[in-house]
Amino acid sequence: MCRLRKTQSGRPYAAAKRGMLLAMLLAVLLTACACDVPSSLSPEPTQARENVTLEWYVNYSWFTTPWGGNLVSRAITERTGTDISFFVPSGNESDRLNALIFSDALPDLITLGWWEPQVRTLIDGGYVWALDDLAQLYDPTFFDVTDRWTVEWYRQSDGKIYGYPNSSYSIDDYREGRTKSNQTFLVRKDIYEAIGSPDMTTPEGFMNAVRKAAELFPTVNGEKLIPVGAHEFTEKGCDSFDEYLFNFLALPVVNEDGTLHDRYTDPEYIRWLKAFRQLGEEGYLLDDIFIDKRAQMEEKLSQGRYFCMIYQRTDIADQQKILYDNDPESIYIAVDGPKNSSGDAHRLPSGGLSGWTVTLISKKSKHLEQALAMMRYMISEEGQRMIWLGVEGVTYEVGENGVPHMLPEVKSLLNEDRTRFDELYGADVAYWMLQNNAMAAPWVGELDEPLGQMERWSAQYTVYTGQYDVQMDRGMEESQISDKVDAEWARTLPQLLLAASEEEFDRLLDAFVKKRADYGYERVVRQSEETIAKNIERLLEAYPDARDLLMP
Repeated sequence: MCRLRKTQSGRPYAAAKRGMLLAMLLAVLLTACACDVPSSLSPEPTQARENVTLEWYVNYSWFTTPWGGNLVSRAITERTGTDISFFVPSGNESDRLNALIFSDALPDLITLGWWEPQVRTLIDGGYVWALDDLAQLYDPTFFDVTDRWTVEWYRQSDGKIYGYPNSSYSIDDYREGRTKSNQTFLVRKDIYEAIGSPDMTTPEGFMNAVRKAAELFPTVNGEKLIPVGAHEFTEKGCDSFDEYLFNFLALPVVNEDGTLHDRYTDPEYIRWLKAFRQLGEEGYLLDDIFIDKRAQMEEKLSQGRYFCMIYQRTDIADQQKILYDNDPESIYIAVDGPKNSSGDAHRLPSGGLSGWTVTLISKKSKHLEQALAMMRYMISEEGQRMIWLGVEGVTYEVGENGVPHMLPEVKSLLNEDRTRFDELYGADVAYWMLQNNAMAAPWVGELDEPLGQMERWSAQYTVYTGQYDVQMDRGMEESQISDKVDAEWARTLPQLLLAASEEEFDRLLDAFVKKRADYGYERVVRQSEETIAKNIERLLEAYPDARDLLMP
């Protein structure tokens, strides 16, 4: 299927009496940079302080914080002259975003995971502007507030950058201790201690702890205990039972010779999957974990119904506070989880220059100057103070040491009632789309309980993993093969966990490996190896003394 490159052409000006003035202004701007700015970049200029509303698509169905009702959003609008109208997918994120792209109905701003194939579709299909071109036309100081290495990391083969990430970490951030992994093995504190705080790092110890917890605590607050919890199962699998478990078992991503390590067939991983299968056979893997979506999981987390789970600690923050308010002993704590048979330390990712999400500006936008200005403001230190701390004198103050910190009464509300905090203030990155965790680390400090213990636990196992970030162009055959393999794994994983016997488990896994090969998975392997090698080369150019950190 052939698809035309989408571009935004110039439009006639609405009013003749201002047409000449605006045309002259645009001509001056374009003349100043005619060598580099595409001729198609000729939207109708708007005044910098003209009040406009930007439509911002966030590719996460769980994001529900509106704009305009709280202190932070009102203050940002006041400073930028721009309102925001967020919208999110109501169902499958990928389907919704694809529909926006192919119906040519993209909003002003788009935020999605950096790894999503639609990022390449948006860039290569000509749906989004290069930030370099917009900065040259509207604000040459835009790149004064960005991070040099992050920009270089996102620079494309044409020499331009089309989006900017949040949660981007450099190797310097990692070395200076500003990065901590989000992945944790969590147990409900009171139940864990009641069964003797057992060692759960071996399959035998893990299974015995689950059995004992279910035996002594069949219900919690009148509801059935869920012995083993997990992230939701998706069209790609389940993070808790694949990607995160790989990291807890310290399985390498690449081998010493640079070849991709097959983590899915690693004996250590199979050993643990079979332990979970055994628990499933005994009735300890409840249907809930296979069918629940995030909303249902959050409700059950707030009730403390899970005994243990490999989970992202920030995703449980709000529910953890509810549990803490009801009974401090009912919270979740991080402890050492599944380990390989050698007992090696977990290797949990800290994130890299790619960050978490990336935000781009659509060619359908009629407010390019304001969209760029909004991004610049949020990326800047002033904007970061705003989205993390709020308004000085209202929600935070600057100490004698020059470090800003949230006021005690505001922080108290944050710790006690996140929903009310967001309604009133909207700080603490309620608007996280361009958050800079490394910049904010000195302001935030260590997290208070009941969240601090989970963060401190993760620090000891955090490693730099940015060199392994791989993104494929949706138009590449390797990307399509990868999608097929992911879909096959998503079908296979629940069957493995619920297999009636080890023999059935082995048969199912062998069938998956064969189908994977039939799809042409070796091509995905080769492409991934090439990308990782290039990533390492690029990082070593920036950090020549980081070879020991980056090489397998």
